[in-house]
Amino acid sequence: MPNQSRIIRFGIFEVDLQAGEVRKAGLRQKLAGQPFQVLQVLLERPQDIVTRQELRERIWPGNTFVDYELALKKAVNRLREVLGDSAESPHFIETIPRRGYRFIGTISPQSIPPESREPRSTAANDSLERPAVQASARLSWRLIAAFSLAAIAALLLSLNADRLRTRIFARSRTPKIHSIAVLPLQNLSNDPDQEYFSDGMTDELITDLAKVSQLQVISHTSVERYKGTKLLLPEVARQLGVDAVVEGRVMRSGDRVRITAQLIDARTDRHLWAESYERDVRDVLALQDELAAQITNQVGISLSANEDARNQSNRPVDPAVEEAYLKGRYFWNKRTAAEVRKGIVYFERAIELDPNYAPAYAMLAESHVVLNGYRLQPPSQAYPEVRAAALKALQLDETLAAAHTALGAFTWEYEWDAAAGEREYRRAIALNPNDATAHQWYAERLASAGREQEALEQIRLAKQVDPLSIAVGTITGWILYLGRHYDQAMEEYRRTIEIDPAFPLAHTYLGRAYIQKGDLKAGLVECQTAARLSENSENHLFYVAWLAYAYAKAGKRDEALRMVRKLQATSRQSYMASHDVAAIFAGLGDQSEAFVWLNKARDERSYTALDVGAEPEFDPLRSDIRFLFFLETLR
Repeated sequence: MPNQSRIIRFGIFEVDLQAGEVRKAGLRQKLAGQPFQVLQVLLERPQDIVTRQELRERIWPGNTFVDYELALKKAVNRLREVLGDSAESPHFIETIPRRGYRFIGTISPQSIPPESREPRSTAANDSLERPAVQASARLSWRLIAAFSLAAIAALLLSLNADRLRTRIFARSRTPKIHSIAVLPLQNLSNDPDQEYFSDGMTDELITDLAKVSQLQVISHTSVERYKGTKLLLPEVARQLGVDAVVEGRVMRSGDRVRITAQLIDARTDRHLWAESYERDVRDVLALQDELAAQITNQVGISLSANEDARNQSNRPVDPAVEEAYLKGRYFWNKRTAAEVRKGIVYFERAIELDPNYAPAYAMLAESHVVLNGYRLQPPSQAYPEVRAAALKALQLDETLAAAHTALGAFTWEYEWDAAAGEREYRRAIALNPNDATAHQWYAERLASAGREQEALEQIRLAKQVDPLSIAVGTITGWILYLGRHYDQAMEEYRRTIEIDPAFPLAHTYLGRAYIQKGDLKAGLVECQTAARLSENSENHLFYVAWLAYAYAKAGKRDEALRMVRKLQATSRQSYMASHDVAAIFAGLGDQSEAFVWLNKARDERSYTALDVGAEPEFDPLRSDIRFLFFLETLR
């Protein structure tokens, strides 16, 4: 192949013709022998049909004894396997029935062989052309053009119209992409300690794409479960309910970051786009924005002016600040009590290094909301931290959805200002329609306020973008539970337990549903399971409290009271939510003591006091006039 460029590039692939190698995103692929030779022949004539006979003459000479058809089929199949291509929806290698094959990929301009470029006229040639000859040439070309147009018209009339449309408009008929999942970017640094970086880059890309209102983007919590998966992409997409998938790799070496990504239509397993980026680590935010913009463009979505402005993060970031922040996000995404605490340490570290780094303040605020929800911080300790961090984040960047979400939790759950809280949640969702946390927390407050249908709609939206989240699944069941739809609630809890059998909260809530249904034995078993699973967790007291409630409802009064005394003793060292103790006494039928603890919950400004009006556990108190007075004090 004379004058052929040594390196041919297309998509994320490089073909080194001299070395006989194929590299995908810089990584050498196992492709040699006849499959590589087939690729080489096809690349010599991109966009042209290479017949089976031509391939046979080049790769299997006449004196070679071989089952040529079978060998060619195996070679092409292996080639497609390496390129991630398919015969049904080709992106690189197209089969021409009964004739041969054609390379249809887009070759990088730097790779085009010199002989394939159009020759230019030299000055000497130009000087030889005389006016008469030029006029004659123009006349000849006009005649040729006229005959050609007539021939084309006749050909169009004779061709089958449907087949023509299929060929010409195949790409335009591709269904529009409405939903997408960014699978965890693979860490190519060969350093496990850099795992936080690839994880953080995945999270940031998801966050950037999630701001696009026309695109449904799956949350990090759900895609994390496919890290290192061996499932085929169409199956992953089916499980997540998306049209397309982004997969890629990230490598950090010193002060340089390289990201390679590709977009795949999961419905056809067709590669739509691929690109590599390399930047200084200080420009990593701009790199993420550029990558998100490219993907958005490829799926055919035009950003509004506001969305485009929000996706511009041109401010360089100190690598040490970004490292601390990404480590914080890495632990935050684990969502266990211990990991959230670790995340807080790193967010505070990022703020210490750069007091004007707004995203760290926003995540710090959300982290303290979670710790209070886990019963690990009393409201008086958690919510002042939430308010300070959220307001600082919004002072620096009013467009941070996470900061509005945290402020919504503060105003509704601590200040008990439902109208202000609702405004903040709606603002967060407007800024980031794919924020599962905002949808979930808003749904919880709507449910406690008795607005069941609105709550179900918000949790449906949360589940749409975070379908495998055990927290979202459990809260879906809880909303149905508050509406006294116990069978449906139990179905949600069981689905959540299928995803993570060791998640204690789902077992506790399932136990509570069994109890309300009258199956006290099954309810007690589930609450015992939750207490056992949480033995080594920081919020073990929460599960002990609800086990005591199960004992109370099961008629095991002495056991319930013994556990209450244990909780009261332990609460002197650890925070114990008064609401949970009130539920135990309601289960025991001791209404006076139940009101004592409910009033304590109110005085603590605990958000759980807002749930009392809707929770079935407190139904035995509803006929007591003190219950109405209690609810009035929450307004």
